[in-house]
Amino acid sequence: MTLSEIREQAITPAFQLLPARMKSVEAELMLLAIGLQESRFKHRRQIGGPARGFWQFERGGGVAGVIQHPVSREHALKVCGARNVRPIPDQVYQRLETDDVLAAAFARLLLWTDPARLPKVGDSAGAWDLYLRIWRPGKPHPDTWGDLYAKAAQCLTS
Repeated sequence: MTLSEIREQAITPAFQLLPARMKSVEAELMLLAIGLQESRFKHRRQIGGPARGFWQFERGGGVAGVIQHPVSREHALKVCGARNVRPIPDQVYQRLETDDVLAAAFARLLLWTDPARLPKVGDSAGAWDLYLRIWRPGKPHPDTWGDLYAKAAQCLTS
């Protein structure tokens, strides 16, 4: 999918399921950059791994974390209700592979669990630090982040 399609078909509808304060250009940039880093928006199932969805969530990691975290739990329950999936990690995990709106909403909610403010647009290093802190990738690839972040930022200004 193109970044424009991701914005239109996944991120914008996900923001509509969440409180207005969760929608910002900084949040959208992070979702695009992380999705590019994790899956290039080509793989909804991790190659050789357990993660699902464009944002590559694992059942016992990000999925369970969003459902259980005190600041995201209430919102996750509402999103699950709106997407007709029971708020049980196993069921959400399975659905992430086919429901891009659910995946985008959970990605935004995972970012919401971080107490720090989202990095300002253009702060690629701060965005990388947030990504590492929240996604905790098993095999981070810092060499690709800068270009992918720039591509995501360009999409927002096009």
